Amino acid sequence: MKRSGWVAWLRLLAGLGILVALVWHLGSQTFLAGLRRIDSATLLAALGIGVLTTVCSAWRWCLVARGLGLRLPLGRAVADYYRALFLNAALPGGVLGDVHRAVHHGRSSGDLGRGVRAVALERTAGQVVLLVTGAVVLLVRPSPVLAPVTRFLASPAVALSVAAAGLLVLAVAVRLRRRRGASRGERALRTVVAEARQGLLARGVWPGVALSSAAVLAGYLGMFVLAARVAGATAPTAELVPLVVLALLAMALPLNVGGWGPREGVAAWAFGAAGLGAAQGLTTAVIYGVLAFVASLPGAVVLLARVSPLSAARPTASGAVPLGIRIPSKEPRRSGAERQAERQAEGPPLAAATGVIRQRAADVPPAVTGGVRSQASQATAARGDTP
Repeated sequence: MKRSGWVAWLRLLAGLGILVALVWHLGSQTFLAGLRRIDSATLLAALGIGVLTTVCSAWRWCLVARGLGLRLPLGRAVADYYRALFLNAALPGGVLGDVHRAVHHGRSSGDLGRGVRAVALERTAGQVVLLVTGAVVLLVRPSPVLAPVTRFLASPAVALSVAAAGLLVLAVAVRLRRRRGASRGERALRTVVAEARQGLLARGVWPGVALSSAAVLAGYLGMFVLAARVAGATAPTAELVPLVVLALLAMALPLNVGGWGPREGVAAWAFGAAGLGAAQGLTTAVIYGVLAFVASLPGAVVLLARVSPLSAARPTASGAVPLGIRIPSKEPRRSGAERQAERQAEGPPLAAATGVIRQRAADVPPAVTGGVRSQASQATAARGDTP
């Protein structure tokens, strides 16, 4: 098995391990209690929030793609984004929908690499806004979970890791600035940096990217608070927001099964540290997962519409039928004897232009052919042409 296959399996097993540990410590009734609390009004609210977040995410994708010089209409972006959300929620890993979205747009636009980088930059912009907002919320709003988080971030291991990463980035930037003839990896890195400036930091791009990312984050926070209310949490919203931010940050970890795993673990820990109960945190995360899946269900409709046989057999605008589609003839079938009898009744075929009856060379007598040749020779000699 390739290395990528092992990594994917390890991520899947890590997500399953987190879920198994939660069920082992808190019981399966916590999952079932969250499912029983969901009603039709909650599902409709999730669909409405999903429309807001999906349209804003698709708009952000359009801005980044256009900044890189790729054409992407908003309607098509919304449909593709819905399909990607559904695939992310339905398939293990949580990123296969984004991979499909990137490859599909890259191939349709004629530049696969740039299409993939557009999706990567779009997702990066959302994660950066989430990280910045989360840091601000945790620093400004006092919360019982802030102390352990601060101790973790201030630990020597984290500090050394951040310092090493900063020095590595600085060294790479200095090397790229000094060298003219760069290697293939350095040229690729320069391309990524240049496209990040065009797709994210350009004057006509970054305001829309920031605004759409803020709207998407507000939608995610609103859906998580809604899940907490359905789970029975009575704490003020200002107290729930830091806990929700931590759960959303955990969703960025690539150790999940369709989005499940780290989100539930961090939510249980954060709610428990805040005095609200780990069971209530797990119930909130379970309800949020169900609501997020319901919000992505329009993507299933898009997926079925794209692979429908009727759409594949639909004629083109010019009226031509795509290759591989056979149109049955309306004329009744005739036997070989009937077709032969019809040809004999019609007689020998006539020439289209002259009306002269065509005959095979074997049916014309030699005397006739010789007379025709002699008449043609006499006419040529009379005109003075060389035969």
